[in-house]
Amino acid sequence: MSPKSSFRREARIVVLQSLCESDLVNHDLMTVLFRRIEESDIPDAYHEFAYDLVMEVFENCSEADNIIMSHAPSWPLHQMAVVDRNVLRLAITEIKWRKYIPHGVAVNEAVELAKTFGSEMSPGFVNGVLGSWIGS
Repeated sequence: MSPKSSFRREARIVVLQSLCESDLVNHDLMTVLFRRIEESDIPDAYHEFAYDLVMEVFENCSEADNIIMSHAPSWPLHQMAVVDRNVLRLAITEIKWRKYIPHGVAVNEAVELAKTFGSEMSPGFVNGVLGSWIGS
């Protein structure tokens, strides 16, 4: 993995952790993000990447949630694991609103985040939902 890819993955981890904390305990998303960035080792050049990604997820969360509900109808959003829900929001945002991120990269990153932070079933679930949506 190139250093650029590694730093982007680290930035995605910070974003995912921020989204999950905000989602779970209703902490202010931007406050959480800034704290997590300060605690991380990602270079300053990738702080903007993380900030922009969080803002895009936040701004498009309702539409991303509609996509998730359409492609995972057996799983009500509020019953979905917080990690899975936020990995999907993050990946959908990258695919739909960040046109320079190839779909395959976004899906791979989402599956890797699900493997690291989700349950044993998370990677397959995330891959299945994203595959269903991209293929539709």
